[in-house]
Amino acid sequence: HMESIAKMLDTGVERVILGTVAVANPGMIREAYHHFGDAVIVGVDARDGYVAVHGWQTRTKITAFELIQQMTALGARRFIYTDILRDGTLSQPNFEAIAELTGKTSLPIIASGGVMSISDLTRLSQLGVEGAIVGKALYTGDIKLDEALAAIG
Repeated sequence: HMESIAKMLDTGVERVILGTVAVANPGMIREAYHHFGDAVIVGVDARDGYVAVHGWQTRTKITAFELIQQMTALGARRFIYTDILRDGTLSQPNFEAIAELTGKTSLPIIASGGVMSISDLTRLSQLGVEGAIVGKALYTGDIKLDEALAAIG
């Protein structure tokens, strides 16, 4: 795995996201941060508050915050939180879960899943996220990139 990460970074990739491996092989997270530092982001994919792995197919008994705590202890410094049930749905982010996570850690969190409007981005910014992943709303035209960037500055 370390060789794969090194190859990606050598080709110009700026950051790699490690998801399932954070649950399946937590020691690799420590090793990845030791070798690659801030180029590593831990993906926290959750369904009903619990982390899901293997392409979102298997729900664990670990909560999103518990995984963030465990990974922080291993050196993780940035997270992408995805609410699986909202991803691609244009149904608004899970503001409650995101507020809980940003309230419990000072480390950067990037929110993903359900963003449908510029007001969603504004609210996420107010909750203290470092960024947001916007997908479907860009494709449908519900969000125009230039307007979104202007709104959140």
